Amino acid sequence: MVWLVILAALLLVISPVMWLKPSPRQRRIVPLRNAAAKAGVKVVLEKPPLHGIETAMPGYRWSYPAVAPGPRFLLVRGSEASDVLKPCVADWRWRIEPLRPLPQAAQEPLEALLTRLPQDALVIESSESAITLWWWESQTAERFLTYLDDFRQLRDALAGRADHGGARPAFGQETSHD
Repeated sequence: MVWLVILAALLLVISPVMWLKPSPRQRRIVPLRNAAAKAGVKVVLEKPPLHGIETAMPGYRWSYPAVAPGPRFLLVRGSEASDVLKPCVADWRWRIEPLRPLPQAAQEPLEALLTRLPQDALVIESSESAITLWWWESQTAERFLTYLDDFRQLRDALAGRADHGGARPAFGQETSHD
């Protein structure tokens, strides 16, 4: 009977420790996010620009320089997109197309990424401030690092290609032509 009480006490002490033990997914994600941060990629947990997903999703962001904002576009994996949307490359569709055609220097790394990204990569979004990859972090840090050069080339080729061209007068103001 004493052994049974001792065993129960040990189990009560050990069980909370087992709950604190990181899961295999957590053991993979921590090095992945650390590697991304070391490479200058900002990791955010936010609601992605997808219909039907209300929970936060990891987004990996490559920022454009503040003086060279990027264009706005949104690419969605075909499994998450309507067939009405215009196809891009591989299994990706344009939800928002860029206003101007992408330069060849951006087209090549974009196509390389779209054909190589894992199936859980669902959205590539470009705004004036950054390019964001929305995905469920299915891969290891080593595999993720193989995408860095293509994302950097894409960001560098798109920097300074914002959809608006220069400063516009405020509403109601007129420019002088003197």
